[in-house]
Amino acid sequence: MSGRAPYGLIAVTCAAIMAVLGFLVSGEGLSAPDDLAVKWVERIFGADTGLLRLLVLPTEAYVLIPVALLAAVLCLFGRRKPEAVLTIVGPLVAIAANTWVLKPLFDRWKNTYLAYPSGHTVALVAVLTALVLLARPGVATAVIAIVSAVVLVGVTIGMIGLGYHYLTDVVGGALFAIATVCATWVLLTWAARRRAPVRSDG
Repeated sequence: MSGRAPYGLIAVTCAAIMAVLGFLVSGEGLSAPDDLAVKWVERIFGADTGLLRLLVLPTEAYVLIPVALLAAVLCLFGRRKPEAVLTIVGPLVAIAANTWVLKPLFDRWKNTYLAYPSGHTVALVAVLTALVLLARPGVATAVIAIVSAVVLVGVTIGMIGLGYHYLTDVVGGALFAIATVCATWVLLTWAARRRAPVRSDG
């Protein structure tokens, strides 16, 4: 895994889209896409709260923390220190920035809490993005990316069906998490290159 482009470009692009979407829904309730998503979920899944709660299970801390810690430990055993740092620092930075900066900035409420971007989505997608970046290029990356996408779709349905978030909250959370983890990786690899000893030709 390289820290060079396109990770920087991905980070900037995702952050820009998240910001534009956030300002479009800032201070607002249900948007047109959100309304369509709610109606679709209600029509397909109805009031099956048991299934919906199962779908959002991957966003819980008791699921995400062990996954991130296990990935970090495996990286340390493999002497991949920057990758180990990424699995912990990336999600933590994303969660903190979302909670203390973005949610108050966009000021979008659902029920009694700030909703945009979705904090549970930020935590989930930050960990999943780190796992995708850690995987060996090729089949492993593709498999983890596909599984991550399936999990995210399920979580989105669950969040909407249970009334936790609007569709746009989840989209914004996913975009911000990807942006933050990719930016973190670019910074970590830049720092690693700065510390690397310069080879002498003599």
